Amino acid sequence: MSTDLIITNLFIFALAGFLGFEVIRRVPKLLHTPLMALTNALSAIALVGSLVILGQTQTTYSIVLGFVAVVASTINVVGGFLITDRMLKMFKRREPAKPRVEAETEASP
Repeated sequence: MSTDLIITNLFIFALAGFLGFEVIRRVPKLLHTPLMALTNALSAIALVGSLVILGQTQTTYSIVLGFVAVVASTINVVGGFLITDRMLKMFKRREPAKPRVEAETEASP
């Protein structure tokens, strides 16, 4: 690999990271849950792609990068689903509180 190609790829990676951060930062809180569901789907696609890269054992470099991609994508997918599940639990209705009959009978003589 030439040095120019590595520098170009690092520049594209940094630019994509900055752009992704800016886009996610400006999302309203109301749209966060649907966006997380979409992000989880995209992360799952990235996981499948990283598994394909890992499966092509051409060089040690591709194996290492494929493994790192699989680990990062898996962490992203699992974390995204856990966060989405936690957020959806916040919107569930709570059961009404049961009246405390025992406390009232103990207080009266």
